[in-house]
Amino acid sequence: MANQPTIRFATIGLNHFHIYGQTNLLLRAGAELVKFYATEPDLVALYAKDYPQAQLASSEAEILEDESIHLVISAAIPSERAPLGIRVMQHGKDYMSDKPGFTTLEQLAEARRVQKETGRIYSIDYSERLETRASVKAGELVHSGVIGKVIQTLGLGPHRPRLHQRPWWFFKREHYGGILCDIASHQCDQFLYYTGTKQAEIVHAQVANYAHPEHPELEDFGDLVVRGDNCTGYVRVDWFTPDGLATWGDGRTVIMGTEGYIELRKYIDIAGRPGTEHLFLVDNQKTEYIDCSQIELPYGRNLIYDIIHRTETAMPQEHCFYASELALEAQAMATRLGHLR
Repeated sequence: MANQPTIRFATIGLNHFHIYGQTNLLLRAGAELVKFYATEPDLVALYAKDYPQAQLASSEAEILEDESIHLVISAAIPSERAPLGIRVMQHGKDYMSDKPGFTTLEQLAEARRVQKETGRIYSIDYSERLETRASVKAGELVHSGVIGKVIQTLGLGPHRPRLHQRPWWFFKREHYGGILCDIASHQCDQFLYYTGTKQAEIVHAQVANYAHPEHPELEDFGDLVVRGDNCTGYVRVDWFTPDGLATWGDGRTVIMGTEGYIELRKYIDIAGRPGTEHLFLVDNQKTEYIDCSQIELPYGRNLIYDIIHRTETAMPQEHCFYASELALEAQAMATRLGHLR
């Protein structure tokens, strides 16, 4: 895939700072950012400052009707991402959404229908796997058989709340989708990817508002159990990272196989090694630490290749949809605890 042709892309919707990661991963891979559009002057000013090469479009339609643009990316308000992606595909372009890519099962069903009808790509940047080097290295190790058959994954997604900095939609379930729909989509993606399972069911799910009664629609805790083809997964996500931690969340993944296990400390090794991207491997011969800070992140490069060649090297389309489906099903069936309204 070296020296592959480039693509032209545009951005619509800047409501979550993840848009900068989405933009940068494409720029690193050689894509050309040409236009962007948003309605919030403050967000427009920030994005324009960081990406002066991009022209501010007069409307969404200007981007959708520009036949020279191959891909549209978005980190709009979560409830608006799927309807935008559907419009993008109907205009003959491919689409990359921040997670969550959907806030309801109905949105997912319609996106599946339009994707099949148009043949376009609907990709979701599950950044806790696609944009962390330790996760990429773990995939290489798992798929090479180092720890045998994967039988269980443990995914922990704690986040620092910073509620005073959050926009209004962060506190409205209709707009953010719920904590399992939102954060746990990362862990559902990783469960499917590391186990290789194609069929799974949610066994248990619960959400809670334990500590924020002043925000009755905010879910500050959630967990779920998922069961696949001879494998299981446990997911816990929350908004309880204390201010004393040196990063926004101690995200961890443990991948247990029949011949060993891998633990990822993606963002911090508390009271241990400095920096990020830590991987620990234990098998029948050794216990090993692997520094993953120099591992390549292939998602952007592979997505560009897929756009040009109509392949699925970055992420199979059904995987993209199915990870979201599991998170949405868990959200829908979850027992509700605490101060939730």
